[in-house]
Amino acid sequence: MSDTALFESLEDAGKLLLRVTLCVLLLFHGWDKVINGIGDTVGQVQGGGFPGVMAYGVYLGEIVAPLLILVGVWTRPAALLYAGSVLFASLLVHSTDFAHLAKSGGYGGELYIFYVTGGIAVALLGAGKYSLRGGRGAWD
Repeated sequence: MSDTALFESLEDAGKLLLRVTLCVLLLFHGWDKVINGIGDTVGQVQGGGFPGVMAYGVYLGEIVAPLLILVGVWTRPAALLYAGSVLFASLLVHSTDFAHLAKSGGYGGELYIFYVTGGIAVALLGAGKYSLRGGRGAWD
């Protein structure tokens, strides 16, 4: 295997690792809402001054988008939806975390920033060859 082929393979493995990590971690949040409903989410959305019906978008951002990213289909738009959904939820529910350090000394908003920038990174990188369509689709 040439150096170029090896590095391309490693890049695609890195894309897969990023996709799997982001998606599996966010799917836990989405699955919780499937099992327990979104009553709390509706309350949080309404408490932020938005119509409660917007809470149903959580299923797109925390279930549909991560599944599309995971398999590598429509990866780029799904990753932007994912990032937007996490950004909205973070600012709505965890906005105070961005103004201080956590008890551990880390930045209070670091997890949310990781999720959002991770989603943007996936949108920029695409799925890579370790995906359902091998990264050949224009939006993958």
